[in-house]
Order: sequence, then C-alpha cells, then structure tokens
Amino acid sequence: MASITPRSATTHAGRPRRAPRTYNLFVNTAEIRETYLSFFEERDHRRMPSASLVPSAHDPSVLLTTAGMQPFKPYFRGDERPPHPRLASCQKCFRTPDIENVGTTARHLTFFEMLGNFSIGDYFKPGAVEYALELSTRGFGFRAEDIWITVFGGDDRLGLGPDQEAIEVWRAVGVPDERIVRLGRADNFWQAGPSGPCGPCSELYLDRGAAYGRDSDRPGDDTDRFIEFWNLVFMQYELFEDGRLEPLPARNIDTGAGLDRVAMLSQGVGSVFETDYFRPLVDLGEALSGRSHGADFETTRALRILADHGRGMTFLLADGVVPSNEERGYVLRRIMRRAILQGRVLGIEETFLPRLAERTIEIAGAAYPELGREAETIAMWARSEEEAFLRTLEQGERLLGEIVRRAREGETSWIAAEDAFRLHDTFGFPYELTRELLAEEGLEVDDGGFAELMHEARAKARSGRKHAAGSASVSAGVRASARGSKSSERAVDSAGGGATDVLDHERVLDFARGAGFETRFRGYEATELETVVGALERVDGKLLAKLEESPFYPEGGGQVSDTGFVELPSGRRPRVTGVFRVGDDQALELTPEDGGGEAPEDGGAVRAVVDRSTRLATMANHTATHLLHAALRERLGTHVRQAGSYVGPDKLRFDFTHSERMSTAELADVEARVAAWISEGHPVRALETTRDEAERLGAMALFGEKYGDWVRMVEVESVSRELCGGTHVGATTEVGLFHITTETSSASNVRRIEA
Repeated sequence: MASITPRSATTHAGRPRRAPRTYNLFVNTAEIRETYLSFFEERDHRRMPSASLVPSAHDPSVLLTTAGMQPFKPYFRGDERPPHPRLASCQKCFRTPDIENVGTTARHLTFFEMLGNFSIGDYFKPGAVEYALELSTRGFGFRAEDIWITVFGGDDRLGLGPDQEAIEVWRAVGVPDERIVRLGRADNFWQAGPSGPCGPCSELYLDRGAAYGRDSDRPGDDTDRFIEFWNLVFMQYELFEDGRLEPLPARNIDTGAGLDRVAMLSQGVGSVFETDYFRPLVDLGEALSGRSHGADFETTRALRILADHGRGMTFLLADGVVPSNEERGYVLRRIMRRAILQGRVLGIEETFLPRLAERTIEIAGAAYPELGREAETIAMWARSEEEAFLRTLEQGERLLGEIVRRAREGETSWIAAEDAFRLHDTFGFPYELTRELLAEEGLEVDDGGFAELMHEARAKARSGRKHAAGSASVSAGVRASARGSKSSERAVDSAGGGATDVLDHERVLDFARGAGFETRFRGYEATELETVVGALERVDGKLLAKLEESPFYPEGGGQVSDTGFVELPSGRRPRVTGVFRVGDDQALELTPEDGGGEAPEDGGAVRAVVDRSTRLATMANHTATHLLHAALRERLGTHVRQAGSYVGPDKLRFDFTHSERMSTAELADVEARVAAWISEGHPVRALETTRDEAERLGAMALFGEKYGDWVRMVEVESVSRELCGGTHVGATTEVGLFHITTETSSASNVRRIEA
C-alpha cells in the first residue's frame, strides 16, 4: 500500500493544523469516506454528521435532501451562526430527475452520499483548489496528469467574463492550460433559484483513458471517459430578481464529491455498481434471479435498478419516510414498485425487497447506525408494500399489455389519460412508471388529461375525509381534561392559528436578523421576568418586538406559542398574541390594549408575563402526546413514528405511520395504557445531553429535524425518551384524563388521532 503524507503543517489561510496523519491508498468505500473527513478535520474543519434525508421543516423548498450543503443553508444565508467557519460532512442525498437513467449508465443513482467541505466567510478559491488537488492526488491516489478542470467561461446575460481568478489559481497549483476547459453558465455557474447567493464553479474530472471513449472527448461531453467527481462552488455574488448581480460581502465555498464516483475511480472499475459498496447488492440480485450482471443490457439494467432502488428504499425508510401517494412517500413508493417490476423482468417470483434492505444494512450499517436501529420497521414496510403491489400487479400488467395492443392496432402513439389513471388508481402503478413503461413501447400519455383526473380524485378524497372526520368518534370510558402533542422544533401547523397567519414570515425574519442580537429564552424556568425591549417595529398595524430575555415559548414542534402580555412602567399591558421562532431566536407579536394606546419603547424596561393557564394546559397536552406515542408503539409496533402533530391548550392531534385503520380494541388498549401511565405518576424530566448519548439511551427523534451536537431530551420515567424542545409537566398525574375522539386516515400509510 502506498503511503501518502499531507504536504504542509499549516492550512492555506495560515492556521496551524493538527499533526498530519499518513494516508494509505484504500481498497474500500468506507476508507474513502473516512479519508475525506479526516483530511479536512486535520485542516481545521468541524466534522458534521449527516442530516436526515427528510429536510428540516424550516426548509420547505425540497421534498428530500438533495445536496451536501442543504442542511447548512441557514449558515450560508446568515440566519444562524455556524458552529465553525469550516465544516466537512458526508451527507445522505436523494435525487429523482435522472431516475430513468439509473441502470442504463455507469454512474447515475437515486440515493448517494455527498462528501463536502464548506467555508463560511473563511478561505476562498485558493484554499478550495489546493485542498481538492491535494486530496485527489495524495489521498485518493489519482495521477495529477489524469485530472482535468472545468471553469466558468463567462456569460453575456450575467455580464460576467471568464473566471480568470480560478484559472490563475489552477495554473498556480500546476494544472496546465490544456487541461483547463472553459464551459458556459449551464455547466459552470451555480445558483439555487432565480435569485439569491450564486457564483461560478470549477469541476474536477478524471480521464479514464481511450478505453472509455475517443481521443477527441473532453470534460463536459456526454462520455464515460471523463468522469466529474468533485465540484467546487464559489459563492461570491447575489442574484436579484431583476437580473442584477452584486458581490456578496462574505464569500463562501460549497463543494461536493460523490462517494460512489470516487470509489469507482479509485477502485478502477467500469461502473459504480461494481464497487465494494454496490457489488454485494448486485450479487444478491444475481442469486435471486439466476442471471448475471453483464450478460445483456436488459439483465444488467434490471440488476442495477434493484441494487440502487433497494439501497435508496432502505435509507428512506430508516429516515421515517413511508410509502404513500403524496410527496416524499410517493417518491419512495415509485422506486419500490419500479424495483418490483424489474424483479419480474429478472424472473424473481419470491418477495425480495426485505432481502435488499437486509443486505444494505449489512453494507452500510456501521457508517449509519440508524439502519440497524430501524431494521424491523424497514423490513415491515418493504414486505407490506411489495405484497400489496403484487396483489394487483398481474392484473395491471394485463391492462398495460391491452393498452399497448389497442394503440398499435389503432396506429396511434397516444394513450388516453383514463387508461393511465386506471393503472394508477386501481392497480397502484405510479404515473411516472406508467409513462416510462409506455415510452419503452414508443407511446405517450396525455399528461394534461391525467392531471385533471388526479385533481378531481383528490377533491373527492378531501370531501370524503371532511365528512368522515365529522362523524368518527371512539370512547373507552376515559375523558380528557388536558391533552398533548410532541415538539421537536417543527413549525406549528396551520390549525394552530399561530402568528404566521397574521404577519408575513419574511418581514419577521428581516426584523429579527436586523435587531443585531439574539433573545435569551428563559421560558423553561420562568413564566414571568423583568426584561428590556431590544428592538421594535410596527408592521401592518401590529407591533413586532424583541426582548433581551423572554419567558415566552415560540411556536414550533407542533406546539402553539405562548400568549400573555408585557407590562409597561405606566401599567399598560400590550398583549402578546404570537411568538415567532427564528432559528434559535424569537420575535413577539404585540397588540396594544384596546387596539391602540401606549406601546413599549425601544430600550425600555418591561415585565414579561406568560398566560399561565394556557401554558399549563399546553404543557399537559404535550406530555400526553409523548404517552400516546409510546402507547401506539407498544400496541402496534415499533414502525409507528410521528408524522405530524398539533398541540394547543384545548386539544391534540397526532399523525403517525401505520398502514391500517386501528380497530376499536386497539384504540381502547392505547387509551387505557395512556390513562394507566397518567395515574401511576411517572416523573417527567428534561435534560441537555449530547446527541450521541441521547441515541445511546434510545431517545426518539423527529424525522426531518436538524439537531446539533447538544440536544434536549424529555424523559417520562420508565415510559419514553424523546428529543423535544417543548414544555412539559413535572409528573404524568398533572396531565389529567385522556380520551381519544377520532382515528382517521391523514394520508397513505399515515393515521391521525385526535384527543
């Protein structure tokens, strides 16, 4: 094994680095992952854990985590203070735009791990380039002469010329001009949307040689000869909606290197499916089907789809996504059913999705312990979804064949929307899958007609749910006087009537950011305190205020915000009608007495007082929801996970993953179990601990939520432990009585209890 020693004892920015370690040319993907993260740790980067595939509730822009920088967007935007100006991570990601290429090419995947190093106002182009080249050659073992570079070549519409700074930096580290390729905006200019931070990027490609293409091939061509393995994004501009481009005050670095691609190149194999990470999954597909990877195109494609979709399915299920017909659940259902169909192509008759999940856990469980912790739940959903689809698959395949036959007889390439809708609605064929299968036969579907039929079906379903919700009720003879829900930093849902219904959220964000300080929340230990108004602004007839210290709990985690008042020296009491959560900060919505009168003064002393009766009722409700969650998992199984909640002073609503309607007996058992725990008087404690320690203790986390190194864990002694930022009673006897009023469907494979 060749020994690799880092070059210098200081970082590019001149900071002393920890004592360098010796690197070895690795043989497996796990070593590549660790080599990358250790390399940047030694160069003064903070190693960050992977966030969930389910994005934080505060980032509604995407269904799933699609990039390594996504969990760090609040740091890049300046909404939150990063734990360190230099970060490094290996982030779980999932993308579907190229799903139809999966299996067809050597490198396209749905789920992947993105290695990334990030600088937030610290080093810029010289540092990013030096690190990338050093790790590529001295860490990954790539020959310097095989590495090609692309840079931004300029764009007239942006008013920018070539990224000469990047070109000069690459020249300075020894890359000759003939291996620096200038490409346009589509390839080498990064922007997250029509406006916001953006900048040119520079990509590293590895030339795999003439065996993979032509001598004339170059980076940017659609070829397997040059494989892009690392992208360096130089965020240095702000793009405005009117097209203006202005320099950012602080310039940032965002990089991404696909772990599977680096493994493919390092191990010298032809595709990502031949690496040590994927080969065991392909081997399983071969064993199940009796067919060989590489035998022919159809077999190879099908085996690769099984491997990719099986891995992606396992990670999605581990992060709390369940199969459904909506949003991310629909993405999961689509890849599961796509894999099942490819299993049919391979002649696999037995149930195989649980086997793929088991093999994935064997491969990746050491790096991602959540896979092992959720193994039972993953297997349950994999088996349930496969069995459900197989019950209708044969009939659906017959209908699909009939549709193709009629189209050919009628000499048309168009398929009626009604036929595609029937496949979706009756036989469970995801629409995109139907389109893909028909495209293989040279046929197209009426997209507009299908969308109209789906809209009509959803309208009918909503109407039916409203009617059912008004009539369903369950009673086991136990009544609630106080009820609850769970909290984990998720924005309160619309039924809460929170402050976000009154004021524009962007106005609140701008106000809080512009205040220049963060409010210290003291609401866990106090409901009344003397404090100072640190910032004040009038918006749409309302007052926004920031206190230096605040006892008011901000809306979040499904829990409504506190209400109350701030008392002025004159005795006047403007009401607190809402409390906004802004990252770790907060802002109050104030309504002056009688709609007018005296308002607080910026810098003035006030007494902040929480409405204690509302707070106490909400605390009881919140603890009750933890009890409900624990009772559901005990009665129905550990696959039960929170999928949403609302908790106020007068009621709770709890959404949870479960595939079937609960029976009257199950509901009675759950209700009785919660009532028993309430009467037993279990102590309730909240403590700050490390994320690792909380996981070791088995604390439940809310999927999709972003947690730091330190977390708040709420323990109901001998009953449950959950990561939770909400307010709770001191003992379960304070919850009061408990009664379930309704149990309905919230979405596919998601049930809803109201109490």
